[in-house]
Amino acid sequence: MSSTNRRLRRTACTGLALLPLVALAACGGGSGTDASADAGSGKGTISVWAHQGQKSEDAAVQAAVKSFNSSQSDIKVELKLIPGNDYTKTITATSASELPDVMEFDGPTMANFVYNKKLAPVDDYVSAKTMSNATDASKSQGAIGGKHYGLGMYDSGLGIYGNKKLLDAAGVKYPTSLSDDWTAEQFTAALKTLKAKDSDGKTLDIQEGNGLATEWGTYGFAPVVWSAGGSLLKGDKAEGALDTPAVVSALKTVQSWKTYVDPNTDGNAFAKDRVALSWVGHWMYPTYSKALGDDLVVLPLPDFGNGPKTGQGSWAWGIGADTKNAKAAGAFMDYLLNDANVTAMTTANGAPPATKTALAASPLYKEGGPLQLFADQLAKPCGDSDITKSCVAVTRPVTAGYPTITAKFSEALNSIYGGADPKSALEKAARAIDQDFSDNAGYKIP
Repeated sequence: MSSTNRRLRRTACTGLALLPLVALAACGGGSGTDASADAGSGKGTISVWAHQGQKSEDAAVQAAVKSFNSSQSDIKVELKLIPGNDYTKTITATSASELPDVMEFDGPTMANFVYNKKLAPVDDYVSAKTMSNATDASKSQGAIGGKHYGLGMYDSGLGIYGNKKLLDAAGVKYPTSLSDDWTAEQFTAALKTLKAKDSDGKTLDIQEGNGLATEWGTYGFAPVVWSAGGSLLKGDKAEGALDTPAVVSALKTVQSWKTYVDPNTDGNAFAKDRVALSWVGHWMYPTYSKALGDDLVVLPLPDFGNGPKTGQGSWAWGIGADTKNAKAAGAFMDYLLNDANVTAMTTANGAPPATKTALAASPLYKEGGPLQLFADQLAKPCGDSDITKSCVAVTRPVTAGYPTITAKFSEALNSIYGGADPKSALEKAARAIDQDFSDNAGYKIP
């Protein structure tokens, strides 16, 4: 796997390696009563787990812990970094009583950890300042039933990177903001126009090398479902939400794009000017900006009728349900989520800050910055259920059944892309999701 793809797996849409998510679906447990941590004295030693990612990310976490320990004498944090590929599996396999006081977790896994009583609400233990400074999109990912179980240092977002030189040479007019986004028909027309000027007719990159039957498939292309007015899940049902005629039509359109897609086996299709458009997220900006310079433009995903949409969500921090010192855990989270630490982390990984103050000050994401589009999208959060035409950033379903949802949808997407009938593939996925939810009483969390 290239370093670029490794970076994508660690910081992009979170949980791109599908296996740990599927493993969650089998971890059983059940809801029962809500887990509630012990407040404790607010002093002493607390344990913290984090995923081992890029070296720069690891250094940012380690520096935050060192700075916190030096800033006061009441609390000492002991940090344990666990390899990213093993991280979710490690939490899944560890009993609640052996989990740390504070732990990082991959956004889509949160509901399953709550369902299995491994996370406690943080509302009583982080400060009002910390909670109010979290972006609405970040809070949407971390909320269940009005309680917050996680807050992130950074978020994520999708868009289309364009090569201005190639677009202009082909005479293709492109969007400059959310307000003038392409329709799906206009996007398809642009691909056709670009093909006429391209030596091999391949004008689009969709990160095919990451695999569509993975979390990338869900994160990258669930926005098509949402933009078509559908949903991965509505209430506890996928049938009638995932397999509507509008969603079927939208996925048929995506299927038609395959003829324009560069397989991108070397990861350089866009950076080497082989294609004019790349459907991917914020994490590719450093590579693309270095390669294209002023020729790089950032565009929203096309509108399939319900407005342009993007995925959002990333790694977050929460308090272990069995902690005996939640006050101290909350104090550390307050420190971790201050401007200095959030800025250090997002400088390290290039992601949009998940706090309002750090986002507003970010050179990349602030008004007038090269990635303002991603901030504009995150400023219009949908949550995971009320997906209207006016909102943009959609949280993947916050449910303990998410592993099944992502597995079945990405499988359907992959088969559709490979030529399968969209209606049949989506109906099959919806039935499988609904059966799983029926078998597990809807994964209800009190």
